Amino acid sequence: RVQLVESGGGSVQAGGSLRLSCAASGYTYTAGCMGWFRQAPGKEREGVAALYTGGGLTYYADSVKGRFTISQGNAKNTIYLQMNGLKAEDTAMYFCAIDRLICLQTTRWASLEYSDWGQGTQVTVSS
Repeated sequence: RVQLVESGGGSVQAGGSLRLSCAASGYTYTAGCMGWFRQAPGKEREGVAALYTGGGLTYYADSVKGRFTISQGNAKNTIYLQMNGLKAEDTAMYFCAIDRLICLQTTRWASLEYSDWGQGTQVTVSS
């Protein structure tokens, strides 16, 4: 089964930056969708950003556009989320997810139906 390990979370003040990393293992790499999701206490999990590792597709939630950047590492099974201009409302547990095809449908990139998920990394932004 695919394993996803997130890292890079922490506590920062509003306006600060963090870079999250996610490494996938346990499978033979083929192009697919990898994304970042977040869940704040008492709220539903929501899509933050996603990309197609075969290239050409990236997606962002409106709430993070212009502040967050999703990218792929030289190792194609690794993605990053550069978060700048952090706000208190960005405080959440951030999860990495992977799926073969889901993001190829534009309307589904933020779906919670990704096939595999990481355990999450906590991001706390103080105002």
